[in-house]
Amino acid sequence: MQCERLINLAKSWYIHVKNETMAPARMVSFIQQHADSCEICQNDSELPDEIAKITEMILPESKIPKAVRQQNKAEEEPDDEDEEETDENDDEFDEDSDDDEDI
Repeated sequence: MQCERLINLAKSWYIHVKNETMAPARMVSFIQQHADSCEICQNDSELPDEIAKITEMILPESKIPKAVRQQNKAEEEPDDEDEEETDENDDEFDEDSDDDEDI
């Protein structure tokens, strides 16, 4: 983050979240609102990634918007498919090794 004001605001909001005087979703909303209206934040190319990291850290999974959760699942699924193919191939080898034991 390049914006000192956002850093100070985020620290302040985080203290409120920890003291349970502010909802985590509200903190994320305030961060996004500031980023949308601040010239420094708009020019910071790394800020969206940092906001995403803060959101993952602050919000429980059930409170993350459904569209974001679905997008994250879609990004993770190709990796899962590769693992499933490997598992299926491992099963084939396991079956072959069982046949060898019968001999």
